[in-house]
Amino acid sequence: MKFLDQAKINLKAGNGGSGSASFRREKFVEFGGPDGGDGGDGGSVMFEAERNLNTLIDYRYSQHFKAENGKPGSKKNKTGANGKDLILKVPVGTQIYEEDNNTIIYDFKKDKEKYLVASGGKGGLGNVRFKSSTNRAPRKKTNGKNGEEFWIWLQLKIIADVGIIGLPNAGKSSLLAALTRAKPKIANYPFTTINPNLGVTYYNNKEVTLADIPGLVEGAHKGIGLGDKFLRHIERCKMLIHLVDVTENNLTENYQKIRSELKSYDLSLAKKKEVIYFNKSDLVEKNELKEKLDLFNSKIRKKYKIISVFKKDDVQSIKKALITNVNK
Repeated sequence: MKFLDQAKINLKAGNGGSGSASFRREKFVEFGGPDGGDGGDGGSVMFEAERNLNTLIDYRYSQHFKAENGKPGSKKNKTGANGKDLILKVPVGTQIYEEDNNTIIYDFKKDKEKYLVASGGKGGLGNVRFKSSTNRAPRKKTNGKNGEEFWIWLQLKIIADVGIIGLPNAGKSSLLAALTRAKPKIANYPFTTINPNLGVTYYNNKEVTLADIPGLVEGAHKGIGLGDKFLRHIERCKMLIHLVDVTENNLTENYQKIRSELKSYDLSLAKKKEVIYFNKSDLVEKNELKEKLDLFNSKIRKKYKIISVFKKDDVQSIKKALITNVNK
């Protein structure tokens, strides 16, 4: 399934049905009087959050959505049927913005949450409504009101417990595949992942949702590389796994690049709980690894763990750490 985290769409609620200007026509009834019914109300457009969705791809190729119009009133004082409401499904974590893509209208945080965006027009009045003691046969009736119409933006911020971050080719997708049943594209070149991937890991009957965020590069907050397009997906994560490729030469510099990108985008991201893992330990000699870590320790005073995603014991210890940290 293709991933899409932003879409611009047009919503049009249904128009109200027209009232009827009808008169009672019956044998032996000389002055039947008015019997025109009211028009039905137009359908409204609403959104509903759905936890089984994780992309806005449904709104990529179809941009115009219209609810049903109300039916017109008819003779014998019959009111027209109301138009059917249009319910559009979006993933949990979707935000609705006005056309300027800046003013937030609503934020979906729970499954099955509903929000009405465009209200349907009221139905028109039939001529029965205008009958009075002085006007026994009114020909007046009103048309239904127009339904509301808007252009809006949908933006998806993935809701995951843990975000996996790091430079391109650090092994983020491999870690996600090892911890969960997700099947992200994995290859030995930078930017293999160009869209976030989601997975769920289980340990001791508890579950944690993970998001593999595409590789960040220096200047990402300014739009370099894949830009800051995916930094917003980290905003809702409870904690971060910072994956560093231990086969690279300068571990300190690589670590600090990502940290500075997080700070530049939003200070709150840099304050999130972070667990550092040095990955690909199976590809480095022990002496070389010790030298690199000594250099890292001299500049950055933070706890870290050395792992290989291909070692089962390492994967189990990561699962245990995630469950412990997320459920605190």
